[in-house]
Amino acid sequence: MNIKNSKALVLGGWGLVGSAVCKKLIERGVSELIILSLEKYQAEEAVQMLKDSGNVQLIPEWGNIFVRDALKDLNRQQIIEDAANRNMVIDDVLNDLTEEILQRSYLYQVIDKHKPDIVIDCVNSATALAYQDIFTSSIEVRKSLTGLTGGVVEANASSNIEKLLLTQYVPQLIRHIQILYEAMKRAAVKFYVKVGTSGTGGMGLNIPYTHSEEKPSRMLLSKSAIAGAHTLLLWLMARTPDAPITKEIKPTAAIAWKKIKYGEIKKAGKAVELYDCPVENAIKLKGSMDRDMKKGPWIKINDTLKKVYIDTGENGIFSYEEFTAITSRGQMEFITPQEIANNVIFEILGGNTGHDIINALDNATMGPTYRAGSLRSSALQKMSRLQKEHDCDSVAFELLGPPKLSKLLYEVYLLKRCKFSMDDVVNKSAGYLAASAEELIKTDPKLRSDILSIGIPILMGDGKHLLRGPVMKIPAYRGVNTLDLTDENIERWTSEGWLDLREKNFEHWQQRLKKIKKEIDEIPLDDTSSQYDRDREYWTESQTIEPGKIVGWLFLEEELGSRMKE
Repeated sequence: MNIKNSKALVLGGWGLVGSAVCKKLIERGVSELIILSLEKYQAEEAVQMLKDSGNVQLIPEWGNIFVRDALKDLNRQQIIEDAANRNMVIDDVLNDLTEEILQRSYLYQVIDKHKPDIVIDCVNSATALAYQDIFTSSIEVRKSLTGLTGGVVEANASSNIEKLLLTQYVPQLIRHIQILYEAMKRAAVKFYVKVGTSGTGGMGLNIPYTHSEEKPSRMLLSKSAIAGAHTLLLWLMARTPDAPITKEIKPTAAIAWKKIKYGEIKKAGKAVELYDCPVENAIKLKGSMDRDMKKGPWIKINDTLKKVYIDTGENGIFSYEEFTAITSRGQMEFITPQEIANNVIFEILGGNTGHDIINALDNATMGPTYRAGSLRSSALQKMSRLQKEHDCDSVAFELLGPPKLSKLLYEVYLLKRCKFSMDDVVNKSAGYLAASAEELIKTDPKLRSDILSIGIPILMGDGKHLLRGPVMKIPAYRGVNTLDLTDENIERWTSEGWLDLREKNFEHWQQRLKKIKKEIDEIPLDDTSSQYDRDREYWTESQTIEPGKIVGWLFLEEELGSRMKE
């Protein structure tokens, strides 16, 4: 696409790669640039640094894109150590995605507010999620559970369990992608590029740089796992028709550098305090020793560590020797942020860098094949023959999912069993269709049993009585077993997975079949070309209603579940 005069949002715009991307966007003539960073000072500093770069409107935004707006300016500890804050995040991540959750998401609000043409995501998402450290949280919960079973109840057992819920990586990543997709779809974003990570700087399981005594550490591998999961979710988004064009550039080397200078060495934003332990204060190694000593043999020097360092942005600062080691031939080596930014811009402009992971996956994965397509008719013929031999119809088992699929298949199947043609369904009254289907349910216990036994309840025509078996797939379990039978809930459940025998549902089916007939009628009688996926013969090769074909069409047209790439 053309970058000139477009509006771009850069997530992580203050960082090493983000800054380089911002400069390249300005060079290409972007008219408005929204720079989002975690901290206010970072966003404002980035704007200040770029203000003389060109004729562009620069807008700073700041906050945590993984949480709701009320929590966006809090650090991780402020969120995790406060019970109310913890529960907000747990609700936002683990509950079903609702309009309320969507609207209060800070990421959603930023995209909705600015409605950018381009979103470039330079946030190190894998680090942000994986370094919450689910392993330490799990240890604390196990200690709490040991106390519970051993008779000594820990006062902080509940908070430890909440913290563990809060550190689950995959639910957070999934919710992030759900919100990102919905926000960009509604804002009509045209192009999305993610600058991702491999988690190990391109090295393997033998990586010597780690975060614990393990080699490699589980936390580091968690980062790689999340990075991989993130890529696959973006690959799915790229295959979604109403999503923006989606690409990912994934550097597999250390990224450097932002600046080189002499000064204070900081960890987590705080200067490293200097301590000394005189030889005469040495601890005798006998018995046991506390890992965290409140008072020890050390002496505070009242000074901070000051050295020459190289700033590699989000990956931190390295000493001369550390940088020498990590960039040595055969180690991580390194790539510059400008090279990454060049690839990002080239992909947006329509170029093919060869470094888009999404495109690489498209080319490497195996899709539908000619052989499978040619064998499909043979498989269906064999199944049809066996259905006749055993005098049974194979409709739905509720193994494929969702329950809505089984519900829809059986509702169409009822029309088939009542020996209605498509014309009959369209031309007869909805009341007659509903009454015929309900009579079939009442008089055919085998059919009724097939439906109820796979977990699909049947709402009778009066809308006040329900047939059900021991298992109901809808509503799904959400922590409570007592269900409120409100009109709103009943409507939602019938839509999602209850077979619905009410007249208004058959009116809905009439409208669906009218659309199919309209699609058939619009195909010219003399058109025998390859233009149509579903030609006249597709719909008329059988003289009866075919549930699978109709529901397949419905999932394409009504559920918008079309496969984008063959």
